[in-house]
Amino acid sequence: MTDATTIQFDLTPPDDDERRVLEAGLSDEERQVLLQHGTEAPFCGVFLTEKRLGVYTCRLCGLPLFHGGAKFESGTGWPSFTRPFAADHLKYIRDTSYGMIRTEIVCARCGAHQGHVFPDGPPPTGERYCINSVSLAFTPDGEPLPDKLDRGAPEGEVRGRDGEDMS
Repeated sequence: MTDATTIQFDLTPPDDDERRVLEAGLSDEERQVLLQHGTEAPFCGVFLTEKRLGVYTCRLCGLPLFHGGAKFESGTGWPSFTRPFAADHLKYIRDTSYGMIRTEIVCARCGAHQGHVFPDGPPPTGERYCINSVSLAFTPDGEPLPDKLDRGAPEGEVRGRDGEDMS
């Protein structure tokens, strides 16, 4: 078995046609958050209380973003994680909106807004990745990861033990 973080995922952005197809499947709320950098209301997201092991992927393109085992209860009203699935799966952008200085995180492949990262999380990283539920999809252990862009392995493969390759 191979550690999921050592597996290389194709980070090439979707082309215009692929992007149109992906965006056509979004709800109004998903479109507002993912494409227009909005925020869902706190304490109402579908993944706020999710406890199963598995992999959280980008709702738009399917790239793995977080392991379920890195999720913790922050009390903020949004799903929170201590670290990303892989460092290169997220891009970090300085955000000065609303009179605050914070760091926005977007999917490295498709640029979809995920949330923000703050330096007030628990060990081992001290970081709190505060993520909108509508920005994510969840794949429980033992089920295949999504392959929304038809790129093949490792996407579409079955994962277990919080993202570990089962093939």
